[in-house]
Amino acid sequence: MLVTTSAVLLLGLAIWFLLRIRYLRWVDVLLCCAFGFLLSHTVAAPLVSLLLSGVNGVLGQIRF
Repeated sequence: MLVTTSAVLLLGLAIWFLLRIRYLRWVDVLLCCAFGFLLSHTVAAPLVSLLLSGVNGVLGQIRF
């Protein structure tokens, strides 16, 4: 749950930044949100979750 919240916050900040520099339009953001919402209700949702967990594991192993 904590990783999901962090990912949502990070992606939200990225979208805000792209809107701020006028790289995205509001229609693009709404389409991305609708796609994410619909994707979470498909059979691909566990695969996406597993992929995000794998990326999180790899990033967690990086030492600075």
